[in-house]
Amino acid sequence: MKHRKSSSPSSGPADPRPADVTRRAALGLTGLGLTGLALAGGLARPALAQTTIEWKMVTTWPADQPGPGVSASRICDTIARLSGGRMRVRLFPAGGLVAGGEVFDAVSAGTAQMGHASPAFWQDRLPAAVFFSAVPFGLLPYEHVTWLEQGGGMGLWERLYAPFGIKPFMGGNSGPQLGGWFMRPVLTLEDLRGLRIRMTGLGGEVMRRLGATPVSLPPSEIVPALQSGLLDAAEFLGPESDRAMGFQTVSKLCYTPGFHEPNGASETLINQVAYEGLPDDLKGVIAAACRMETLHSIAENSWRNAEALRQLVEEDGVELRRFPEPVMQALRATSRDVVAALANSGDVARDIHESYTQALQRLTPWSEVSDRQMLDGRAP
Repeated sequence: MKHRKSSSPSSGPADPRPADVTRRAALGLTGLGLTGLALAGGLARPALAQTTIEWKMVTTWPADQPGPGVSASRICDTIARLSGGRMRVRLFPAGGLVAGGEVFDAVSAGTAQMGHASPAFWQDRLPAAVFFSAVPFGLLPYEHVTWLEQGGGMGLWERLYAPFGIKPFMGGNSGPQLGGWFMRPVLTLEDLRGLRIRMTGLGGEVMRRLGATPVSLPPSEIVPALQSGLLDAAEFLGPESDRAMGFQTVSKLCYTPGFHEPNGASETLINQVAYEGLPDDLKGVIAAACRMETLHSIAENSWRNAEALRQLVEEDGVELRRFPEPVMQALRATSRDVVAALANSGDVARDIHESYTQALQRLTPWSEVSDRQMLDGRAP
């Protein structure tokens, strides 16, 4: 942890009361009611701090990538603002300090005190990490937050990362994804056999078991691969990101739902030793900044995806189709098998799978009543 002298000289012993107010305010920032206060600078009242704590954040995202890349940048800005400048975090996009795939190790080793990524990126090392990102036919964004904060998920996440000296926080959410862009219709399960589809993670494994050939390609190569015939189908993110990448220029057939990723949670990684070295109020500032970004990103992506979906259909001529019910049934059954297999990757994974499944069973009936029935009622 690096310190440097503050440019603001101290005129004497600091009054402890402002610092105490700052500490309690940051720790108590848990909802929309105080978000406006934070943004207005109500939490940025340092008690004549004599040092500035300077950290580094490494990410798996290119600079300013829409969605998670912007979330990482906003978290850094919010930490500086809520701390009144006492803590500053310098952002390094993928490749800036370490490669994107090295973010977890960099934070674990202390090369950087913070990181921003998707838990799904560590699936090869920690298969159960995907429960904290997206699970096929799993929790929706607000259900995911509910599980973490009310259903014991956060403690299990911390337990999973503890051996690596990392403390995780939520770090944004890009929301549910689309089901994919297809060059030809999917009418039966036979249409999936031999299909070359860009779909990664657990969704890709589901497709593989149903006879498709999942392909991993970086974002910049997806649309050209569809154009050239290298791919028969592909998925990326939600309507806004997909439209910006130009999927609608090569395919007019988009399937829903995004069974493979109903939730798009990102994570903020903190080196545990560095975190424990912070005063309590700055620990609260980090927690508040991450929570604010999760709320902000869910709202932002919901709003922008709604407009992008309208543009895709009304301006670009895209046809939205739901996967046929026999295909949905096969996707559902296969997804259960793929997810259940994760429980065999260790004791922590078994506990996480059990907790996640219990949350899904508990929350689904209420979501059925509160959401689905209301959506049905809105229909003309």
